[in-house]
Amino acid sequence: MRTDTPQVVRLSEYKKPDWLIDDVHLDVTLDDGRTRVIASISLRMTDNGTDGPLVLDGDELVLESIAIDGNTLPASAYRIGRKTLTLLETPKVPFVLTIITLLDPAANTQLMGLYKSSGIYCTQCEAEGFRRITYFLDRPDVMAIYTTRITAYKADAPILLGNGNKIQSGDLADGWHYAVWHDPHPKPSYLFALVAGNLGKVGGSFTTRSGKPIELGIYVESGKENRASYALDALIRSMKWDEEIFNCEYDLDVFNIVAVSDFNMGAMENKGLNVFNDKYILASPETATDSDYANIEAIIAHEYFHNWTGNRITCRDWFQLCLKEGLTVYRDQEFSADERSRAVKRIADVKTLRSQQFTEDSGPLAHPVRPTEYREINNFYTPTVYEKGAEIIRMLKTLIGKEKFREGIALYFSKYDGTAATIEEFLTCFAKVSNRDLAHFAKWYDQAGTPRVSIVEDYNPEEKYYKLIFSQKTFATPGQPIKEPLVIPIELGFINQNGTEAVLKTSHRDYTNNIFVLTEASSELIFNDVSTKPILSALRGFSAPVILETNTSDDDRLVLLSYDSDTFNRWQAVQGYAMKLLISGADQIRSGQAPQFDPRFAEALSQVLKGDDHAFIAQLLTLPSEGDIAREISMNIEPDSIRDSRYLLKQFIGKHIGRQIEQICTKLTTTESYRPDAEGSGRRALRNVLLDILSTGYPEIGLKLTSEQYQNADNMTDRFAALSIIAQHAGDVREDTLNHFAQIYGNDPLVLDKWFSLQAAIPEDGTLARVLKLMEHPGFSARNPNRLRSLVGSFAASNLSQFNRKDGAGYEFVSKIVIQTDLSNPQVAARLLGAFKTWRSLEPKRRSLAQTALQTIERQEKLSPDVSDIVMRTLAEN
Repeated sequence: MRTDTPQVVRLSEYKKPDWLIDDVHLDVTLDDGRTRVIASISLRMTDNGTDGPLVLDGDELVLESIAIDGNTLPASAYRIGRKTLTLLETPKVPFVLTIITLLDPAANTQLMGLYKSSGIYCTQCEAEGFRRITYFLDRPDVMAIYTTRITAYKADAPILLGNGNKIQSGDLADGWHYAVWHDPHPKPSYLFALVAGNLGKVGGSFTTRSGKPIELGIYVESGKENRASYALDALIRSMKWDEEIFNCEYDLDVFNIVAVSDFNMGAMENKGLNVFNDKYILASPETATDSDYANIEAIIAHEYFHNWTGNRITCRDWFQLCLKEGLTVYRDQEFSADERSRAVKRIADVKTLRSQQFTEDSGPLAHPVRPTEYREINNFYTPTVYEKGAEIIRMLKTLIGKEKFREGIALYFSKYDGTAATIEEFLTCFAKVSNRDLAHFAKWYDQAGTPRVSIVEDYNPEEKYYKLIFSQKTFATPGQPIKEPLVIPIELGFINQNGTEAVLKTSHRDYTNNIFVLTEASSELIFNDVSTKPILSALRGFSAPVILETNTSDDDRLVLLSYDSDTFNRWQAVQGYAMKLLISGADQIRSGQAPQFDPRFAEALSQVLKGDDHAFIAQLLTLPSEGDIAREISMNIEPDSIRDSRYLLKQFIGKHIGRQIEQICTKLTTTESYRPDAEGSGRRALRNVLLDILSTGYPEIGLKLTSEQYQNADNMTDRFAALSIIAQHAGDVREDTLNHFAQIYGNDPLVLDKWFSLQAAIPEDGTLARVLKLMEHPGFSARNPNRLRSLVGSFAASNLSQFNRKDGAGYEFVSKIVIQTDLSNPQVAARLLGAFKTWRSLEPKRRSLAQTALQTIERQEKLSPDVSDIVMRTLAEN
């Protein structure tokens, strides 16, 4: 029986704090087994406060003493609970509460609060980690000014970093030293940060447009400074972009980033001191791929952009998490689109949304962008909050227009700077500047599930009218059996059979600037004087996060692919065509037949190769993933047939256009030095996609070229891409090449993660045994989140056929890892458990085996709130 069942927290029960904190003075003396924290907290009662006890949050703390205005309290004046410290009586006037706690950072395997790992002291306080440092009102609507004194033994921790600006530092007796940091901007406790250790620094500077100089520092493990230059460049570009596009200027004298190797998240936006997982900082051509560079750029931007959308304006409560995360994801997506290819970036963002968020929306873990309740807030840092939250911001901009959106953002910044805001307050700004009622639009935040929008075309050649019949429906999700219609902006385009744009006119009030706003369960849009039936290009730019259902024919898709001016819908035409073939192929395989594929599809791809946008062509040539196919099938899924159908279609394409591919691969070969820019990464992306197709269609040609690329590559992008292709073809060459790669990079953990991840995703029956063997590799550690995610996480999330083995061994393996990991790091364990979220969509035998594995986890005597919450929701009947 579980002994730590999480309690439900509800949005409807939100209550303003009875107490506020004006100032926090922390004195932290770092010592592995006995770190001492003296917290002096200036408290005052709010107007709605009462004379009752003051309850502070705490978790696994050892209390040394507690005092009010310098007077030590007797034990009878307070009560220590499992997660709280209660002061039974408090003064009615403002007072200073001084709490001294003792910590053991080296024993903190949860990596929440203050911990020491790989020789570095580090904090992670979002969402509720500060309570593991001292007793506190650990909630985002309690904002205070922080001053932090850090003391440490200098030989162990020569670098001492905190929030804000450093105002004092010096040496002490016996080899100790100290630094004092002061942040003048009020912030919630989750943004507190402290880092200390032996770190190397890459420094830089930035001058704001008002002329203020900013000192920049990126701190990394000593000896890796040469791999932080791109991160510094991305930071400078982010700061400049945010000034130009959002009028946001940085507000401290310094901005520091620290890269650590043991971190539960990707990065954290602590005020003035961002802490990063080192995989999103460290990069060199020899160790990082183009994707790594793009991720570093995006995440650096994301965390920096939080300075305004998250720090200067934070969220009132954790139910409003999407207010800071969805908005900031939108901002980092726009930054990356401006820095690289906007068309390719949009495709990549939608692929992520569909693969992660649409899947979440259709399963037992579905929840609104703003949840109404939670048991464990750590489990709501999800694609729904982040990616779907960003899409809501994008729709808002579409609905009110670019200029009104800019005015609304400016009003939001000016009105709510220094506060903890809500979704309602955010939307009110846009409603005011646009003079538009956004109450109906706001339902996007409250209703879970992905809407399905159907468009039926009706053309009457005699009366020359063309009618579009729209309907929307959202299926029931946990806790929400009844759904309401949403406001859905649908951008439309029309193409004549000869490929030219057709201009259609209508007087419908909900159709403006080629955008039809669907607000009801069904609606019609009629165009008159249409001489010939056009080809519909719907949901251009993916103008809303919906599943679109149309009666588009294969012939129409070919026209869209060739002539549509909307690059997203050109890509979508290929995806739709491929998906139809893949699902048909999977059905034929399940029935014991050989798949029959349409040669026109391969011929269309042959024409695509004549284009000159390498990055975009690479996207066009990339087939939907196994996960994409499974999501589209949605029920009674048989993973092996999906895997085989995808392989056979790729082989079919390779055989049809292999000779053409071989010639293009030769043309794309270059001796130019590596640069992680859009042009170079696009060329490499296309060549590597083509080598994969060629190696599947003509292995004797493709694998020869791929092996040559592996051997001759001067950058990790080409070398690892070649290794990834070779890994899909069993035999001695594969094993020899994998071993060679490990010999070269075995001492580089981040590169070794790629090697682990690659092998865990091989879609063959022997992969589970391979993963078990790799867990014994000296470079693997189950205690390190990156290592565990790269091997076990990749197996569970990226290997559809092997995680979902017919014998259930994949489920059994992952469930055991979840149980073991939960004992030391509940957050990581809960994320691994998320791989089971689609178990109800499997065919009956696999569904039963997955359920058994989940029930095994549920029966454990002690589960963390993180894992308990996920397993309860995953097993719950809708």
